[in-house]
Amino acid sequence: MKRFTKSFTQQQPLPEAAIERAVEILHSGRLHRYNLTPGEVGETALLEQEFAVWQGARYCVACASGGAAMQIALRAVGLKPGEPVLANAYTLAPVPGAIHAAGGALALVEINDRWVIDFDDLRRRAEATGARLLMLSHMRGRLADMEALTDLCAELGLTVIEDCAHTMGARWNGKLSGGFGKVACFSTQTYKHMNSGEGGLLTTDDPDIAARAVLLSGSYMLYDRHGAAPDAAAFEAVRYDTPNCSARMDHLRAALLRAQLPELETNIEAWNARYRVLEAGLAKSNGVRIVPRPPEESYVGSSIQFHATGVEQDRIPDFVAGCGARGVELKWFGAPEPHGFTSRYDHWRYATSGQDLPQTRKALATTCDMRVPLTFSEQDCADIAEIIVDEMSRAIKVG
Repeated sequence: MKRFTKSFTQQQPLPEAAIERAVEILHSGRLHRYNLTPGEVGETALLEQEFAVWQGARYCVACASGGAAMQIALRAVGLKPGEPVLANAYTLAPVPGAIHAAGGALALVEINDRWVIDFDDLRRRAEATGARLLMLSHMRGRLADMEALTDLCAELGLTVIEDCAHTMGARWNGKLSGGFGKVACFSTQTYKHMNSGEGGLLTTDDPDIAARAVLLSGSYMLYDRHGAAPDAAAFEAVRYDTPNCSARMDHLRAALLRAQLPELETNIEAWNARYRVLEAGLAKSNGVRIVPRPPEESYVGSSIQFHATGVEQDRIPDFVAGCGARGVELKWFGAPEPHGFTSRYDHWRYATSGQDLPQTRKALATTCDMRVPLTFSEQDCADIAEIIVDEMSRAIKVG
């Protein structure tokens, strides 16, 4: 019986240029982003410049984490204490955590069978709550119809903050994710598309939001040392009434990311090649349903999802355990209790307060999810798919 032996949490090595620059920074002892010599720009400011160019945004702020970037974005667009913030119910705990930490009240929106936000329910929830903010999580790299969403949000008067933690480099009709909302937030945590352990990036084209975000990140009055910030005039109106949240990125993490940014497009191609192998292999099972990607979506296949439809819900844990016993680590979003990184909207009791979303529960009841590390080869992915298909066949026979 085939068994897979590679780790699902092992990342590829960082580029040698990143390691060399990191050592130089460590020797200097100057890790803080504002600890610069006269005339020096600094790694963090350079990262902001380079990522803004790559993303096609006017402004970029480097933050301590993706969650910190989301909190800063909410504050920068003027979130008031207790104000409702709409969010699609399929996401991970940092999203409701950011809304809660920024003082907002989470108002969940149903998802559909494709794991993206349901437009009809978005309209209902927006009208019922009077919300003016939507934190749109492109969960597991799944993009909604972004043009239709943008039109609907404009009609409803919703300001969109895009959580692009899983879609750095993904596109809808050729336009990068993060380019549709007022603000975009990215994560560079180890399991994302660039790896600095922890880290985040915020982009926007709005100079007022950018100025507030820089100050919120913890610039003190050193905002002129940012690489992709508005001019000094933008700070005059906001610098006395914007709090310092001490959520800066340091030079060390910025250096690691600067070396990875030029490799990002190549890595996206590598992820997608592996994703296609998995997709083709899993399609051979009658009990595994792959959701087709819409032609408008250019995705980043760093994870794959499917619906385990071949067995009843109470048998899915056995199927997942069978795959795990053969070295294939699946996450199941229908579990009654949170496990590891995986949790469901009703597990966030501090924020959800009894919100019931039957359509989302139905979609997540059969949802299985799996990381696709670049340390796997395409043959590895074929082997993984074979194991999953075999274990589903076993589960169907037992059932």
